Amino acid sequence: MPMTASRFFALIPAAGVGARSGAAIPKQYLPLAGKPMLRHVLETFAASAIISQTFVVVSAEDGYIDSLSGDLLACIIVRNGGATRHASVLNGLLAMRSQVADTDWVLVHDAARPGLTGALIEHLIAALRDDAVGGLLALPLVDTLKRASDDGRVLETVPRAAMWAAQTPQMFRYGLLRRALEQAVEVTDEASAIEVLGLQPKLVEGSPRNLKVTVPHDIALAELYLKGFA
Repeated sequence: MPMTASRFFALIPAAGVGARSGAAIPKQYLPLAGKPMLRHVLETFAASAIISQTFVVVSAEDGYIDSLSGDLLACIIVRNGGATRHASVLNGLLAMRSQVADTDWVLVHDAARPGLTGALIEHLIAALRDDAVGGLLALPLVDTLKRASDDGRVLETVPRAAMWAAQTPQMFRYGLLRRALEQAVEVTDEASAIEVLGLQPKLVEGSPRNLKVTVPHDIALAELYLKGFA
């Protein structure tokens, strides 16, 4: 298939339980600015004309996702989430196989990053659609970095030059990403799996609003962004 004919698919791993958020339900379903966090993500991809289809991977026991699906979102639910992000993404890729060509692009996005916008999706795709490897949204680090000892004391200051904080979406061609995840072990994101193959994903500057909701105070900050106050 010619590179210009490649399509773009979204894959959202959403099988986590969100233990660090301290919530009684999985954090991707927590209410945020008037709707569940995951719905913000699904609506953003649904509104993007460049995304051909969105797949969301949930656990087999998920009792919340059906309330978010429907004609408006038009997502395909994969009820085969794994114990890790790595496993969930790979299971999602396997479920997509019949609809996606090896040269099509897959944008993997965290369910807990509700601040993603259509403009960020377009920015990422414009930067990577002709790239030989693919890449990810990320932010250059601005804080001074300290490496800690086991007892919580500073061992050293780590130079922050050329250091970036990874975000999502992370965008790679289907065939390459599937091969990377099938070969990699103990990786925490898709770019890491690509790196194991000896390739160098491209860093595309993202946005602070695209933060990952991990701990309780992240919820308040994400809500400020979504309400337009930050």
